[in-house]
Amino acid sequence: MPIVNRIAALTDEIAAWRHDFHEHPELLYEVHRTAGIVAERLREFGCDEVVTGIGRTGVVGVIRGRSNNSGRVIGLRADMDALPIEEASGVPYASKTPGLMHACGHDGHTAMLLGAAKYLAETRNFDGTAIMIFQPAEEGGAGGKAMVDDGLMTRWGVQEVYGLHNMPGLAEGHFEITPGPILAAADAFEIIVHGKGGHGGAGPHRAVDSVLIGAEIVGALQSIVSRNVDPMKTAVVSTCVFNAGSAFNIIPPTATLGGTVRTFDPGVRDLVERRIAEIADGIARAYGGTAETTYTRMYPATVNHERETVIAAEVARDVVGADRVNDRATPFMGGEDFAFMLLERPGAFIFLGMGDGHECHHPGYIFNDQILGHGASYWVRMVEKTMPAG
Repeated sequence: MPIVNRIAALTDEIAAWRHDFHEHPELLYEVHRTAGIVAERLREFGCDEVVTGIGRTGVVGVIRGRSNNSGRVIGLRADMDALPIEEASGVPYASKTPGLMHACGHDGHTAMLLGAAKYLAETRNFDGTAIMIFQPAEEGGAGGKAMVDDGLMTRWGVQEVYGLHNMPGLAEGHFEITPGPILAAADAFEIIVHGKGGHGGAGPHRAVDSVLIGAEIVGALQSIVSRNVDPMKTAVVSTCVFNAGSAFNIIPPTATLGGTVRTFDPGVRDLVERRIAEIADGIARAYGGTAETTYTRMYPATVNHERETVIAAEVARDVVGADRVNDRATPFMGGEDFAFMLLERPGAFIFLGMGDGHECHHPGYIFNDQILGHGASYWVRMVEKTMPAG
């Protein structure tokens, strides 16, 4: 079955919702306008229950099928928050809020799930209960965890949960998924190097150079992946921040390094955390200084469950055809807080291709409205296929 006819008829309306969300981006948990509109739409559609304030500003819409003989309950999740990026896309519906932009397509995710909710509330051609989950704070705020901690799964008896994300660079209307890890654990580290300030020209021998120590640490951290991690496993260690000094001839007493770590395997995650601290401490002491390391575990790896991955791939094939679905995709090193939901319930996370264009988090990123029908149809078919009426 291709794109659902009713969804195809709704695509202009779905696009209008997206453009409105795009013009009014909101950060993290401060998605009050977006969540308010989502809740208002769900009530207009006739959802059986609409609850706000789950995980601070999350919204849940409940749609019951014509029957409930199966007793099945599945959750469908979309994220609502934007990013602190100044938009440079040039689209006529560009952000009206300086410094904020929907640069990851969450406006599209929200609009697609709303379109599916409208269709499902109209038709109810399924046996069971569909839970529409609209989540805040995916971009670094762990909104998925906040919703889970607020009783998302237990309050509505969610048995399975599914997520979807757009993917620039993947052909328009194609889907990709894989069982097991599909996205990496995303962590952050900060290293504060303490040395001894001094005159960089007249008295460097009397100083303990925090910049030199920091530079040695940056290089040495790259040995973790090449010499400590099993070559059959995967990890990324990237130092992305180096702040030190204020004048060309003064050795600063401190330097601050920061970066990100991406892993799939929990054992590798533990190893990398330990080695970062050991390397920073050892190098700093060798030069007569000290180093304080703070390692923050942010999002766990997004791990798809085997059975639910098969289901998701079958649903995608129903929408776009077998030749447009890759069910053995290469895992991606990005992070996703849908991972917290997959720790609580079996489910699967799938990518929907956008075609060519800027990557997510780029100021010139443009969501491709041509995939709105694909995404909304995927959600509709997920409900109707997994909980068939009769």
